[in-house]
Amino acid sequence: MNLSARSKPQTTGPEVLVIGGGNAGLCAALTAAAAGASVQLLESAPRPYRGGNSRHTRNLRCMHARPVGAMNDCYGEDEYFDDLLKVTAGQTDRQLARMCIRESAGVCRWMESHGARFQPPLSGALSLGRTNAFFLGGGKALLNAYYRRAEALGVEVIYDATVTHLEVDGARIASVTAEINGERMALKPRAVVAASGGFQADLDWLARAWGGAARNFLIRGTPYNRGVVLKDLLQQGIKSVGDPAQCHAVAIDGRAPKFDGGIVTRLDCVPFAVVVNKDGARFYDEGEDVWPKRYAIWGRLVAAQPAQVAYAVIDSKALDLFMPSVFPPVQADTVQCLAEKMKLPVQNVAQTIKAFNAACRPGEFKPDALDGLATAGLNPRKSNWARAIDTPPFYGYELRPGVTFTYLGLKVDESAQVQAAQGPVENLWAAGEIMAGSLLGQGYLAGFGMTIGTVFGRLAGQGAAAHVK
Repeated sequence: MNLSARSKPQTTGPEVLVIGGGNAGLCAALTAAAAGASVQLLESAPRPYRGGNSRHTRNLRCMHARPVGAMNDCYGEDEYFDDLLKVTAGQTDRQLARMCIRESAGVCRWMESHGARFQPPLSGALSLGRTNAFFLGGGKALLNAYYRRAEALGVEVIYDATVTHLEVDGARIASVTAEINGERMALKPRAVVAASGGFQADLDWLARAWGGAARNFLIRGTPYNRGVVLKDLLQQGIKSVGDPAQCHAVAIDGRAPKFDGGIVTRLDCVPFAVVVNKDGARFYDEGEDVWPKRYAIWGRLVAAQPAQVAYAVIDSKALDLFMPSVFPPVQADTVQCLAEKMKLPVQNVAQTIKAFNAACRPGEFKPDALDGLATAGLNPRKSNWARAIDTPPFYGYELRPGVTFTYLGLKVDESAQVQAAQGPVENLWAAGEIMAGSLLGQGYLAGFGMTIGTVFGRLAGQGAAAHVK
């Protein structure tokens, strides 16, 4: 494309333009199309990589008053809200959070009506069968079902379509500029839904927020979430929410690729492990709480260690108690040999394990519940699942911070409408990671990202469709 052609952008546009083809964007597109609006969805990724971080998901967290097909027992609003307050240390918009939790009660039925399928309640050490509904086939199966439904509803999906600018004119979006098939297009939608994710794939931005150490982080999800739409809107006076140095970051296998490793690189062995830094020293309580309430703090914990790396050590008793990484663990017949293979200071690691083992006390080990099996006289303490690391062979994993998504985002109200300094932007809504910082000031609750995307995606689609009709 020559420069003269780029200087004369083509102009077109649907009634509702959705930016982003992940869960939140699809929920918005499906809702708006079902309400009778013409909808165009722009996905920056090529078709094989469509779906953003939703490709790597497995579940969402839902309130329910009684057992349902995908979840057992019940999970009420107050317990759900308390769980959120614990992981965020109270840093959440309580009104939006309560609304999101209440709305989650009906999402599974809506999802099934658009092709989603769920597996039976999960059992085991993750303790999620009561709180989370798991997708049959995972996130890709869910996305494929949504894309099929979108096609049936007449949604126009365009891949390799990068939105570069939204023109804010007073209290409305006047136009949207995008690069589509190598051409610069000026779109004139009547309503816009921004569902284009966070900025975690922009490593320069990540380093500005976190410092130079962030360049050692791994990005669990899509390399296409660079925050272009987010930055563009914030520079034009749209209200922000959230801290740029807060994010959903977990401990993942250090052998994971720089981008897009996804769920298969996550390590869930920490509750049953002794975790040391590169100096061979423990630095946090591995058994503080059940894993779904604590796994998301371990990315930040590892990020604070020297060289942004840590190491989990387990023995053969624990090998079958957690979902493993796609990569096999390092194995050795002694703790000393394991430390040597992992290039750790052998004597330091051996002394750490010896001190840990001496601090373990008799008790009943319960891998799927808080068992109170704690160490005595050890700092930091291990509060649950503290069993001696004493049964060969021994196994080790290298841990590094894996960023899922960032929390700096756009401020929205209960209808998902975006807010500027002077008030709401009359034809702009947001859903998913681009606004999740309203509810996630810090920390993370397993499955809550997909809940936010589904609830606010539907609200955004409703609002956009109502605006154009």
